[in-house]
Amino acid sequence: MYPRKVIINGRFLLGGSTGVHRVAEELTRQCHALTQEGQPLAQRIAFELWVPPGARGGAAALGVPYRVVGPLGGRVWEQVTLPLMARGTMILSLCNVGVMAAANSVTMIHDAQIHITPESYSPSFRAWYRFQQGIIGHRHRRILTVSEFSRAQLVRFGVAPDEAIRVIHNGIDHIGKAQPDLSILDRLGLQPDRFVISLANTQAHKNIPMLLRAFADPALADMTLVLFGAQGAEAFRAAGHAMPDNVRFAGRINDSELAALFTTARCMAFPSSTEGFGLPPLEAMQSGCPAIVAKAGALPEVCGDAALYADPTDPAPWIKAILRLGQDPTLRHHLITTGQTQSARFTWRAAAERLIEELLAI
Repeated sequence: MYPRKVIINGRFLLGGSTGVHRVAEELTRQCHALTQEGQPLAQRIAFELWVPPGARGGAAALGVPYRVVGPLGGRVWEQVTLPLMARGTMILSLCNVGVMAAANSVTMIHDAQIHITPESYSPSFRAWYRFQQGIIGHRHRRILTVSEFSRAQLVRFGVAPDEAIRVIHNGIDHIGKAQPDLSILDRLGLQPDRFVISLANTQAHKNIPMLLRAFADPALADMTLVLFGAQGAEAFRAAGHAMPDNVRFAGRINDSELAALFTTARCMAFPSSTEGFGLPPLEAMQSGCPAIVAKAGALPEVCGDAALYADPTDPAPWIKAILRLGQDPTLRHHLITTGQTQSARFTWRAAAERLIEELLAI
């Protein structure tokens, strides 16, 4: 009896450092590790990571065996080369985009944001996602998503029928493996407990301008808002947002730098008006950093009772919560303790085990 062969679509290794790419990387690593642990599973399923030529470096850094396939790259490789070379073998795509020509496929669609907040995306991006997801959602053998909230939204917008969708929660335990690099505090001029961390993202649903308004308030004048990620102050100003003086942009940072910010920040603020899962608040909890989140999207589902919740439309409750965390050590200790318990529920190993279970059930 031969194991079921599953080809992992490695286009995600061409670049990018979003949460979606993180999911693909961690699930690929864990699926490989699980099949190496014992013969029973290896006899039932085998994974092959296929990548375009330009992804050699990313594949090598991932640390699992891979195969470079075909001479092309990008979307053409994914939609033409991959299905032709796979010849009917099951293809697993983990980053929202599936192989339209391959019906024998399983694809993870992380959220329905393209429908919920279309203003977060360019017209061309919206058109492409809606086109290809409209095909794969009804053609592929299984659609995976990352929360019950996302499942409901995918059904609501007709992306896929409910019976075709399975939920696999993300893991977040990667952050616990990083040794905090405290040099980032000196680089940004930060003092422990005197800053709040959030995302440098101008997409409408991430709702960061609401935090900018909160930090423009005199009540937070002696606090700093640290935003990490690719976008900088210029991007926010270009989008028409005023920039308070107490905002710092950390840029792209590695896991060790992020762990250092989490372990020394007063809290993480995550005001998204909708979210398919919400990796950053759980990463913060794992690192002992309290989280304030919007009561929206999948955030209540994944954060449970381990976070403070605030209205995503009003800066006032966010200001109040930030100040309260600096004044109430009992509350802070409670959130750290419950946050670490909550975050421990979400591991990449468990996510990969669920993924393999679904693949074998098809």
